[in-house]
Amino acid sequence: MQEVAMTQQQVAEDPRWARIVARDAAADGQFWYSVATTGVYCRPSCPSRIANPANVTIHATLADARRTGARACLRCRPDADPRRAVGLDQIAAACRRIEAAETLPTLEALAAAAGMSPSYFQRRFKAATGVTPRAYAAEHRAGRVRAALEGGAAVTEAIHAAGYGSSGRFYAEAEAVLGMKPGVYRQGGVAETLRFAVTPTSLGHLLVAASGVGIAALLLGDDADALVADLRRRFAHARLEPGGDDFAAMVSQVVAFVETPAATLDLPLDIRGTAFRRRVWEALRAIPAGATASYAEIAERIGAPQAVRAVAGACAANAHALAIPCHRVLRSDGALSGYRWGTARKRALLDREASARGD
Repeated sequence: MQEVAMTQQQVAEDPRWARIVARDAAADGQFWYSVATTGVYCRPSCPSRIANPANVTIHATLADARRTGARACLRCRPDADPRRAVGLDQIAAACRRIEAAETLPTLEALAAAAGMSPSYFQRRFKAATGVTPRAYAAEHRAGRVRAALEGGAAVTEAIHAAGYGSSGRFYAEAEAVLGMKPGVYRQGGVAETLRFAVTPTSLGHLLVAASGVGIAALLLGDDADALVADLRRRFAHARLEPGGDDFAAMVSQVVAFVETPAATLDLPLDIRGTAFRRRVWEALRAIPAGATASYAEIAERIGAPQAVRAVAGACAANAHALAIPCHRVLRSDGALSGYRWGTARKRALLDREASARGD
């Protein structure tokens, strides 16, 4: 049966519109709405900006919403089981509680405040944030330590201000949290040295930077000076030194990797990031050359189906072009979407990989 288009007045007077304006989660699964100007359809509780009713059509069924030709909203995921969206406000409140607490509240206390059982709360929290409550607290605590040290606080003061129960526990995690010893970080990271070189490739300029651990950055761009500035921004506490002749051999190996899709980069990587981002990046490295995945699929693979936007953020924060292949991630509709190093390069990389596979 063909749906009849609704006028602005009909939408505004429809009792379902009031539930959309209120972002009523209880209405999810009862009806859907599409927005002509954005070309998406949503569930009633969608957190996006409320649309002009003149551009809205309310649908009684999901099939009706799909028949408009609009695409599913990536924020509210209207195709998903509405029960999976329940509890997001409670999870957000739990995050704020963790951030404000001097010591991590117990799982039982967080679950009780959210009105859930501990096991269900743990699953919902991980689905929404990508990490467990304990890991979320650890990442927040690490950020507080970094901010305190950068502000000139003594190491002991920063440790206790961030909520670490003991100095020993912090020092056991310090290298992973800061990428270097706490005292060195407090002094601006002057003891860490990154060697780097910029070289031309068929995809533009390539910057290769390495620490004592491995390759810390692979950056692509049109301007060599802009790439060096990007490296300084990413590693503000490090001393940057041009690589010598021995560095050139490694750079040549990386260039071969860039030019030949079938090549492998048999070099160690120095990957730095939060626990969530590292999980995303590992999932990206598991995508074979010539294949692609959507942001939503990556979120599913890491066990955080509601963290699609956070997955996109992790892709944008990637400092290892090609080695961590965020160019293989597409929008759910197959569009290229954004790419830190330009969509033209993204298309070129995908075309090369497809040709290498014979597609």
